[in-house]
Amino acid sequence: MLLLGRRLAWTAGALLAAGLGAGMPQRAHALPTYAEVRQDFRPSDTLILSREGEVVQRLRTDATVRRGQWVALADVSPALRAALVLSEDKRFYEHSGVDWRAASAAAWGNLWNQRTRGASTITMQLAGLLDGDWRQGPGGRSVVQKLGQTVAAQVLDRRWRKDQVLEAYLNLVPFRSELVGIDALSRTLFGKAAHGLDDREAAVAAALVRAPNARPALVSQRACGVLRELQQRPGQAAARVDCDALDLFVTAALQRRAFDASEGIAPHFARYLLRQQQAVPGAAPVPEQVASTLRAPLQRFAVQTLGQHLRELQGRNVEDGAVLVLDNATGAVLAWVGSSGQLSQAGEVDGVLALRQPGSTLKPFLYAQAIAERRLTAASLVDDSPAHIATAGGLYIPQNYDRQFKGWVSARTALAASLNVPAVRTLVMVTPDAFHRQLGALGLPLRESGDYFGYSLALGSPEVPLLHLTNAFRSLANGGNRGPVRLWPGQPGTAPVRAIDAGAAFIVGDILSDGNARSRTFGTDSVLATRFWSAVKTGTSKDMRDNWAVGWSERYTVGVWVGNASGAAMHDVSGTSGAAPIWAAVMGFLHAREPSRAPAAPKGLVRQAVQFGALPAAQEGVAPSLPLEAAREEWFVPGTQQARFAIDAGPPGESVAIPRGARPSRAAAKAADAADEQPLARILAPVPGTIIALDPDIPPERQRLQFVASGGRDLRWRIDGREQGRGTRAAWLPWPGRHQLELVDGRGKVHDTLQFEVRGAGVRAAGASPPARR
Repeated sequence: MLLLGRRLAWTAGALLAAGLGAGMPQRAHALPTYAEVRQDFRPSDTLILSREGEVVQRLRTDATVRRGQWVALADVSPALRAALVLSEDKRFYEHSGVDWRAASAAAWGNLWNQRTRGASTITMQLAGLLDGDWRQGPGGRSVVQKLGQTVAAQVLDRRWRKDQVLEAYLNLVPFRSELVGIDALSRTLFGKAAHGLDDREAAVAAALVRAPNARPALVSQRACGVLRELQQRPGQAAARVDCDALDLFVTAALQRRAFDASEGIAPHFARYLLRQQQAVPGAAPVPEQVASTLRAPLQRFAVQTLGQHLRELQGRNVEDGAVLVLDNATGAVLAWVGSSGQLSQAGEVDGVLALRQPGSTLKPFLYAQAIAERRLTAASLVDDSPAHIATAGGLYIPQNYDRQFKGWVSARTALAASLNVPAVRTLVMVTPDAFHRQLGALGLPLRESGDYFGYSLALGSPEVPLLHLTNAFRSLANGGNRGPVRLWPGQPGTAPVRAIDAGAAFIVGDILSDGNARSRTFGTDSVLATRFWSAVKTGTSKDMRDNWAVGWSERYTVGVWVGNASGAAMHDVSGTSGAAPIWAAVMGFLHAREPSRAPAAPKGLVRQAVQFGALPAAQEGVAPSLPLEAAREEWFVPGTQQARFAIDAGPPGESVAIPRGARPSRAAAKAADAADEQPLARILAPVPGTIIALDPDIPPERQRLQFVASGGRDLRWRIDGREQGRGTRAAWLPWPGRHQLELVDGRGKVHDTLQFEVRGAGVRAAGASPPARR
């Protein structure tokens, strides 16, 4: 045997010499260094880092292989290191890359057709992993490959330390299927890091190195043998190995997939960040780590706050939400929460990028445009009364959130209290096309033209993403300058551009920070009121499908959306109960130790004391001496200031034209007097053919359609044959459908009748049934 071993060694030496003459030294000496291998290692996942250097998301970016992070040898469990050496290369720490004793034994076994353990050392296997030409194929390695691998192993052993060889091998060796490297294996099959593997898990891992894709039964058989050897080590307490239990463990482990493709607190942001980076011309392949602009503590707080508030809204059919925080000065994304995660049935949908109807959050831009164009001032009086605006689809009748009309109010009150009718009247002055262009300048991607949306554009009928809407509000915070959003340090971008007049932007911010002006709708103790300076606007879309709160402080702009990714309507969720509490909580976190001061007014803006006149005495129930609003100081674009604002005409209701045919002619009235002692009463509102669209900003149970009649006594209102009210005025809870309205007296005589239609979602009043449909 000894003689044969010497002859085999001599033969191997001769073949090796032949190989050396064939150019193998050049290939072997071209092997990379340990530092080069470590530097070229690429996990299949990319780590997204916060600005503090904390990992906020791990995202799989290579679908061809499952490779984890590089694991230092010190972070690999001693059990695994021992199991691997016992299984693959018992004399690893003794030989110089090639185990000639094992090679002689293998050659002797081959000579006598005996099955023996392979002679390939860990170093030789690593050489095959580093150079594909020496890697074993389906039919095994050729003589030339074996010789090349032998030479390379000895070169590696001279250049690398033993710990470097073992570390590189553990990180590069294929284990099973797509799993490469110990980090991917331990996290996928055992759900833990490599430093936590015990003897049983280490034995399974070592068995998989020998046969990566073997059947579970064969893997458990080999693992049982490795486990016995492990427990026979010096200093190891002897224990009986239960191979049956190990077989069950192996079967379960090989079916486990505990290594998720994505893990962290910012999955949607991570995907968007990588897409944007790869879209940059000349972008390099996705790196192992990517720095971002996120603040990890803020991101965690935003995730927790969104989830907690949505849990509090359980029972109201709301399960999704999104939060975005931007730095005003740089446009850096500080927090990006795309969904409510496990609370959602559509957690992969990114609510920051999804197109949703913004509702009243577009009003600040409308008033800013009207102020910049000198059509309005913050003190201008706007008529908040029933309006019937003719459109191609019928009469457009906007309503307010609380279904109450305030009469004549200042533009400051109209915007801060989010009154819908004044906003529509303002859009009539600005025109939908001009406002559409203004929204485009602010970066809001509207797919249709202004004429397509019509006057509903004032109430937020188009669809926009939270990302663009929040950045548009950041333009107001920056004095009307629009700049790009930044996702990572050093991101290329464009210089800010003027999107809106600086004076108008300041005035709108001053209005949205005015708690007194907001109180007409939201009260004085609203959740929107913060202990530091901030400006905010809420909004609700059609049928309560989307709920928003977007606003800014001195340094930050925060946008919040709450709703359902499916588009389903929420139940009784308004701006102050849905998105606003989340907005206030995030703002409070940002300014827990950081002040927020009111911005300085731009140069040229005029501040002047103003007074408001009283309503004319003809206004029913209002004393002539009562001013419309309290005196105050107001901001004006130069040339638009004045000291007094008053109304010279009659009550607000008379300013709305009633179409011909709505009032009785004099001849008809005389004929009625001749036919009966009591002249016929007439319906003044609504007018025939009215189409009423229920406003999505108003809870359905709070909406009322006002009926107004002229003349007559003891009048009754009947809808579809059912009495709904009495007197010259009555209010009715609208119900979708086409209805017939009748005005009758106490004797049942019909005085007037008309038909109208209600569109949108209705709600049944307590104890009432819906009116009969015709």
